[in-house]
Amino acid sequence: MPYKIKDPNLSDKGELDISWASSRMPVLNLIRKEFEKEKPFRSIVIGACLHVTKETAVLMLTLKAGGAEIYLAGSNPLSTQDHVAAALVKNGINVFAWRKETEEEYYWCIDKVIEARPDITLDDGADLTAEIHKKGLKVKGGTEETTTGVIRLRALERNGELKYPIISVNDAYTKFMFDNRYGTGQSTIDGILRATSVLITGKKFVVCGYGWVGRGIAMRAKGMGADVIVTEVDPIKALEAAMDGYRVMSLREAARIGDIFVTATGDINVIRREHFELMKDGAILANSGHFNVEISIKDLENLSVNKREIRENVQEYTLKNGNRLYLLGEGRLVNLACAEGHPSEVMDLSFSLQALSARYLVEQSEKLDIKVHKVPYEIDKRVAELKLKSLGIEIDKLTEEQEQYLRSWTLGT
Repeated sequence: MPYKIKDPNLSDKGELDISWASSRMPVLNLIRKEFEKEKPFRSIVIGACLHVTKETAVLMLTLKAGGAEIYLAGSNPLSTQDHVAAALVKNGINVFAWRKETEEEYYWCIDKVIEARPDITLDDGADLTAEIHKKGLKVKGGTEETTTGVIRLRALERNGELKYPIISVNDAYTKFMFDNRYGTGQSTIDGILRATSVLITGKKFVVCGYGWVGRGIAMRAKGMGADVIVTEVDPIKALEAAMDGYRVMSLREAARIGDIFVTATGDINVIRREHFELMKDGAILANSGHFNVEISIKDLENLSVNKREIRENVQEYTLKNGNRLYLLGEGRLVNLACAEGHPSEVMDLSFSLQALSARYLVEQSEKLDIKVHKVPYEIDKRVAELKLKSLGIEIDKLTEEQEQYLRSWTLGT
């Protein structure tokens, strides 16, 4: 069985962590039971480029239970949990991932997945999908998990270069409203605290971007007593942030007063030279966007006279003006580089969407137009219903009279 990981002997620890995650992912476990009976992925090769975490492991084992042959690469050089990778290999998953890969190693791992000639792809950031497009490989369909990845794939679609249908799991309600907001909100704070152990209360906490991820981070920082400042380029989102009770200002203004800065935009060079030069001594820099491009590390390097790793995952940059800035997790996803990523309970929703969308692609890919599709509403709704059931929550149903009223146009005042 082909694989390349850090240490196969870590598998026992990995299996314990996977068991812990699985106990908090009841929806995915129900889907796994379905897949074991139906085998929807019999004779199907699935290629995945995802964060190799304990939650991802539960998804991989669910797909394997459905008959799939799986090849998995990590979607970030710092997010792989090596003990989880070892446990997956022990359970028959072809894994090519280890923590602290070089850029060359990272793409070598993706190439190993491509060499397996997958029928279906699961992607997190669109690196696998992009490489498949460069190589011209024929694929039935794929899914994409992240805002950043969907932006790239919609660009491919606009340019007329998309080669196979993609389902944007990121655009499902049960993904962005919960994973992006509650998952990233909590895990970003978790990553900052693990790396720095600083007190959040009383800090001026600057959130760059007020999409669903930014909303979640701002909400959690406020809950811990921070003075939250939001920066935005979209006037509607900026107005929303102001209405939600946050201070809204330009990043140049925020740079002068901020203690902790977190980027969550999906764009490049959000915090750059002009901002570093204004920051006060001791400012902390973190990123919650998918790629390590939102904080300009090149500008930070050019402005610095000294650099050292003062703690694990904390790099201290001493600027020419004497101020020290602290970059967390090399500017990569702080929740995964410095912590364990999203809570299992949240990933239960996102990975249930992934599993059901993968089955949908196997069944429907030949009928789908080559474009970026939304998750079918019935899948989104079913995941929510199963999650409510697992929580012991019952909701109302429309009466026949109410359904008829909603279908009618004749009844007025």
